[in-house]
Amino acid sequence: MATMEQCMTALKGILGDLAANPAAQGLDRSLSCRFPDLGQIVRGRLARGSVHELRAEPEEQSLEKADIRLTMSSDDLVALTEGRLSFGPAWASGRVKLEAGLRDLLRLRALL
Repeated sequence: MATMEQCMTALKGILGDLAANPAAQGLDRSLSCRFPDLGQIVRGRLARGSVHELRAEPEEQSLEKADIRLTMSSDDLVALTEGRLSFGPAWASGRVKLEAGLRDLLRLRALL
């Protein structure tokens, strides 16, 4: 199991790349990534070409729903960032879950 520190580093890398993509220009959405194996949720905001306000909180304290929600194990996140796991097959097999509105899903498809 990866540590929360490793997850935060990995998320900053993935989300930073995502936010810097020209297709993400004008995107302003709240986001969350839930790690059931750690009992933590990381929340932040994707806006103005970068990721802002990333913070971790215990899963049981989280009540608000983000516009874009990811769920995966901490190890799968690290594997994604290291190139050992591809997003498409991980999503198709259920290892990574992505929830968002239809418009956001269509936009994210171009980014991923």
